[in-house]
Amino acid sequence: MSSLRARLLLWLLGGVVIVGAAGGWIVYLNALSEADTFFDYELRQTALLLGDQPVEYQLESQIPPSDVAYDFVVQVWTIDGDLLYWSQNHKLLPAITRIGFSNVTTSEGRWRVYGVQRPTKVVQVAQPMSVRQDQAAVLALRALRPFALLLPVLGILIWVAVGHALEPLKGLTLLVKSRGVNELQPLPDQPLPDEVRPLVGALNDLLTRLGAALGRERAFMLDAAHELRTPLTALHLQMGALARAGTEAERLEATEKLSAGVHRAIRLVEQLLSLARQESRSEPAKVQVALDQLAREVVTELIPVSDAKSIDLGISESQPAVVVGDPDALRTLLRNLVDNAVRYTPPAGRVDVAVQCSGTPARAVLRVLDSGPGIPPEDRSRVFDRFYRRPGTSPPGSGLGLSIVNSIATAHAATVTLESGPAGVGLAATVSFPLAPAS
Repeated sequence: MSSLRARLLLWLLGGVVIVGAAGGWIVYLNALSEADTFFDYELRQTALLLGDQPVEYQLESQIPPSDVAYDFVVQVWTIDGDLLYWSQNHKLLPAITRIGFSNVTTSEGRWRVYGVQRPTKVVQVAQPMSVRQDQAAVLALRALRPFALLLPVLGILIWVAVGHALEPLKGLTLLVKSRGVNELQPLPDQPLPDEVRPLVGALNDLLTRLGAALGRERAFMLDAAHELRTPLTALHLQMGALARAGTEAERLEATEKLSAGVHRAIRLVEQLLSLARQESRSEPAKVQVALDQLAREVVTELIPVSDAKSIDLGISESQPAVVVGDPDALRTLLRNLVDNAVRYTPPAGRVDVAVQCSGTPARAVLRVLDSGPGIPPEDRSRVFDRFYRRPGTSPPGSGLGLSIVNSIATAHAATVTLESGPAGVGLAATVSFPLAPAS
């Protein structure tokens, strides 16, 4: 039953039939009760009437039969229990019972019996219970006949009402089908039933988020094309310089510049891919990650890079801290922070990584401190923008590292702050995460 119309019709018509059947049963029971009252009265009156009449003692005599529709059976007994008279509507009649009303069961079914005693005889009038049930069924069917005749009309009315109620859904479906792939305007929620408005609201929210995602994608593609144009142009010029080199020294210098340009282009592409991967994820994976262990792994990976510049890279503090998130994304976040710190710290400098649990309520705090030039307060909010680089910044870069860090932190409900290092020297990058719930 995939059709909503079919389900509504099934439930509504089924409910009408069930309620009609229950109503018919109640009507039948009421009719049966009234039939019992009427026929009990007839039994009693017949028995009392026959009890007051004189009777001749001959077995072949018969009481004139009563109304065939009522199917009464009359019996007359002596005080000693001998049968005097009976009507022969039935071959097997109830035996003598007690005075007044009683119910008797024979092989022909159940009987309702009324007996009256006189000085010389006992008169007993009986009636099959099936007669009363048949009469009650006739009365019930007669009462329900108009309803049965109106049932098809009611079904047609329900069909029309259900179709009319589903018209807004048809209109909404046609409206969605007529939309183009770039038409992401919100769907109208008027005139729609209250039950459909939450669905339209959810669709509008989805369209808004989809529009924002497509806008970010278009902006990303434009920015990426703009940023890739410069290094690719530089590589082309450096290849030309290599081809024009006349001496071994010129070729060696052109080769080194070309190699450095290739490395810069590779790093730019890697960071572009990393940023695109992070922005395409709606939610991080729900996995518990130990930040202190992750920090040790990332620092170990980057020690060769720091040793090449004679930079002292290490972990200054490591407290157990577990957060919920995507391990790969968190590794990218920490690697970008440490890599930036190492890149911008001059030779013989220092980079410290610390993991702590602090605050009320407690949060996991990841901090990377360096002894580099730092970032002026007026630029600390802009460095999270993609491809933004402060004029005169050295060494060259893509301006994507902190943008990637901020994107990952936002996806993990974390906050990123940039401050001056101890004694105003260098930069302190702090990321505060909510702790994972205790197991």
